[in-house]
Amino acid sequence: MSKWEKFEDLIPVDDPQAVFEEVRRMVAVTNGQANLRLLCKVFEDVFKLFRGEYPGYQKCNTLYHDFKHTTDCLLAMARLIHGASLNGLTLPDRDVILGLTAALFHDSGYIQGDDDQEGTGAKYTLVHVERSVAFMEKYFHQAGLPLRDLNYCQCCVRCTGLEVKIGGIPFESAHHQAVGWMLGTADLLGQMADRNYLERLPFLYQEFKEAHVPGFECELDLLRKTPAFWEFTQFRMASELGNVARYMRDHFREWWGLNRDLNRETIEGNIAYLKFVLEHHESEYRKYLRPRGLIKILSKNTKSQGNKGMQAALLAD
Repeated sequence: MSKWEKFEDLIPVDDPQAVFEEVRRMVAVTNGQANLRLLCKVFEDVFKLFRGEYPGYQKCNTLYHDFKHTTDCLLAMARLIHGASLNGLTLPDRDVILGLTAALFHDSGYIQGDDDQEGTGAKYTLVHVERSVAFMEKYFHQAGLPLRDLNYCQCCVRCTGLEVKIGGIPFESAHHQAVGWMLGTADLLGQMADRNYLERLPFLYQEFKEAHVPGFECELDLLRKTPAFWEFTQFRMASELGNVARYMRDHFREWWGLNRDLNRETIEGNIAYLKFVLEHHESEYRKYLRPRGLIKILSKNTKSQGNKGMQAALLAD
């Protein structure tokens, strides 16, 4: 039995550099001859983008779709690629590098330009996928990268759109399709396996509220609908996304000595706990959403106007 029992114990997922080094180690195993130059450059630039250090863009001001969400997706993507290789699906170097590159770019559409002073990036929730696609087009053009590689990454990023019909995406090959499936899956698994997933859901509601996303009457309504979202997620992964989620178990068995899908176990633990809270403590649910610190933002009185008024919005409900 491995000494690792909890998902969050495996690596320090709150440290972007540690996550990226873990990804690099996995690529070295699956694709030892892959040229990591592009991936390293993109990681550096996207990290700057979210920190407000990329020319022409503001700092990320969405509290759910932050850089931690991006690195969670990146790590899940690398784990799926590694697990796939153990199942005989060893992807060509180009597919691996571009797939991981797409993971880094997949939520760049939430970032506002310097001249965009209204609201937060959350207002782009319903169009953020196409905004991410547009950002990549600008980035690839400025970097002098091939149009074919841009099209590859754009197809992968579109796999993260929940309203997108995956079957209508023009993949260039079976390998490309598998990578697209993996990114669509990694985006879902990465966020839902976050140990702070439940206490981050009120942030997600505020993003939805600003973007006028239909279907959620209030913060509590989103929480009540989250177990059904997990059911929808499992169906989507098993059908439209090629059931590539099955590769996670192989990764954990080989990499960590755990013959378990620790990712799925963590998500199911989150959902089970949420159901418990809703059944027994719904009237004071915020108190019970795994209070590791983030939830304090929701109740802390502050005069700060940072993050484009996000704190004020959080306190409004």
